[in-house]
Amino acid sequence: ILIINILRHVNCRLAFLAFSLIFNWTGATAQPVVEKTSNERIKSVRFHREGWALTYPVMELNGRDRLVLEFDELGNQAMDYSYRIIHCDAHWVPSSIPEGDYLDGFYENRIGDYALSFNTYCNYIHYRLSIPNEDVSLKISGNYVVEVYKDFNPDSMVLVRKFVMAETAVGVNVQVIRPVMGIFRDNGQQVNVGVDFNGFPVDDPYSELNLAICQNNRWDLSVRDLKPLFVGNGSISYDYQQENVFPGGNEYRHFDIRSIRYQSAEIAEISYEAPYYNIILYPDEIREGHRYFYQEDLDGRYSVEIQEGTKDEVEADYVYVHFSLPYDVPLVNGDVYVFGALTNWSTDSGNRMSYNFESKAYEATLLVKQGYYDYEYVFLNNDTGYRDAHFMEGSH
Repeated sequence: ILIINILRHVNCRLAFLAFSLIFNWTGATAQPVVEKTSNERIKSVRFHREGWALTYPVMELNGRDRLVLEFDELGNQAMDYSYRIIHCDAHWVPSSIPEGDYLDGFYENRIGDYALSFNTYCNYIHYRLSIPNEDVSLKISGNYVVEVYKDFNPDSMVLVRKFVMAETAVGVNVQVIRPVMGIFRDNGQQVNVGVDFNGFPVDDPYSELNLAICQNNRWDLSVRDLKPLFVGNGSISYDYQQENVFPGGNEYRHFDIRSIRYQSAEIAEISYEAPYYNIILYPDEIREGHRYFYQEDLDGRYSVEIQEGTKDEVEADYVYVHFSLPYDVPLVNGDVYVFGALTNWSTDSGNRMSYNFESKAYEATLLVKQGYYDYEYVFLNNDTGYRDAHFMEGSH
């Protein structure tokens, strides 16, 4: 298998594009790996380039960058966590490549870098893992997952995260335009992709190439398995007019809890009820049908920070944040969720909102670490399983 990933950032919500050139492996029978966090006490999982907390988990093969996976576990007792790195194919299915062919070092290692929280109301242990490190490094490019588990027992899994090892071997040209088709023009974004091989050998682009375009590094918002639309002399294009269109969405909502000594613009009230501080946000409003207003956002992500301290990772406290979304009557056939990186892009019981008939609003409370957060509201249709952000937020 030869895997080449070319990564580009574009000036819109489509902040991450990976192009994978795969010489087919057809023996996969396993299911695609899904990112997950299996322990309720595990909080604030972040995976990024070292020194750049808001970047995506992507690094170049044999480059100088390292990736950092960090997370907290509520409590006072440090656990014995181990990890392993697994190579995957273009569809995130574990590949058949032996570990010795893609790893240099030990196949299973312990996470030994951790620290206890300092001067916080909520006690926690902060864990940190760098890739590569003195125990293991990667030999080839491709898609990877890192699994973290207790006591060297893979059956005691606590979290799984994806990352990409990139290798620049061909040229990728990306153009983001207003969609050509009229039904998408007011709320979509069309992504045209061209590939210049520059002498790189490709015999059959239709079977050897795999294109994946992801919106904000979310693999649940991705276009995959597009076949080349045009094949020329040393170049191909994927300039579709429908298959490569993404919803434009809206700017994310945000709140700032870097300090609990004063109220930022989004905070209605701050109170302390042992053992946690409570942050009550002003009620939000439905934005579907409203005009679009530009504002800088973090594309749904968050930054852990504290203003009254120097070490964000261990001095930032955990607080309860209360959300409220007024709605005249409860919706049928589905539920409303607080959504974003602060909820690991998931829709489960932890971030599902409850309808309050007295206040006529959807309400939810989340325990989050101090910092600056983006978020939005999504409606999960029970019949289709579709997570619709546009129903609450609009799309432009």
